[in-house]
Amino acid sequence: MGYKRQQVGPQGSRADEVRRVLWIILGLNLLVAFAKLGYGIFTDSVAMTADGFHSMFDGTSNVIGLLAMAIASRPADDDHPYGHAKYETFASAIIGAMLLLAAWRVGSSAIERLINPGEIARVGAMSFVVMFVTLGINIFVARYERGVGKRLGSEILVADASHTGSDILVSIGVIIGLVFVKLGFPIADPLIGLMVAGFIVFAAWSVFKSANETLADRARIAPSAIKDVALGVEGVLGVHDIRTRGPVSEVYVDLHIQVDPTITVADGHATAERVEKAICEEIATVADVIAHLEPLDAYQEDKTAKQRDEGLI
Repeated sequence: MGYKRQQVGPQGSRADEVRRVLWIILGLNLLVAFAKLGYGIFTDSVAMTADGFHSMFDGTSNVIGLLAMAIASRPADDDHPYGHAKYETFASAIIGAMLLLAAWRVGSSAIERLINPGEIARVGAMSFVVMFVTLGINIFVARYERGVGKRLGSEILVADASHTGSDILVSIGVIIGLVFVKLGFPIADPLIGLMVAGFIVFAAWSVFKSANETLADRARIAPSAIKDVALGVEGVLGVHDIRTRGPVSEVYVDLHIQVDPTITVADGHATAERVEKAICEEIATVADVIAHLEPLDAYQEDKTAKQRDEGLI
């Protein structure tokens, strides 16, 4: 037994759409990064330069995402019977590690500026123009990428959108810092740089947390949702031992279904196949279902009742 959702090509058009979004976001991130870095270095602003490095790592993460999707979209083979979807998750973890490196780079520069102030950042009207324009681009990127990521169940896009969301907060902080520098408080510049480092660490933590949920096989779907679909299939008298795992866009389901012990093996097998197909068709994120068939006797009734009492189903 076992039912697997049919894909159109390697993960169908989903992989193509994720790659297309990553290419668009890559171009926008590089535009934002070069604008902030160039003007931040020109005006000797630690905060703006730090924000530019943050945006540069956004672009690097897009490249990693593109490489990962080239692998993740491959179909299952003898060495990877469950497919290659987790490579998307591995890529998001790499992005998290790169963010930690960026946080170290930004934080150390800010601390150095606090210890050795050097020249005061030069803040002019163009400084605010650059920050507000790039802030607007980041807001568009975050909304667009998160929307597509949630629709497609893409860990890469959702993680990258969260990173860009931290960019928005960081950019707002940098703008506030520039205002204070303009008002005669130059220490605000490296202090904002430290704040930027903190936001980058937080973004890294969020990425690691999301990747861990997939790599540690955290349950993806509430057992009650699976149970409701299974019990809606004619001939199913009970359900228990429901397990789900995998990336949010490609969930694998195992469950035990209980049927009348007097029916034939062929009828029981047909019922299990209907359950597998129903779950795959009614829950969009499910890619594969395996239903284990059991006769509903006293022993099986006790198992199901115990799991019901424990709130597992």
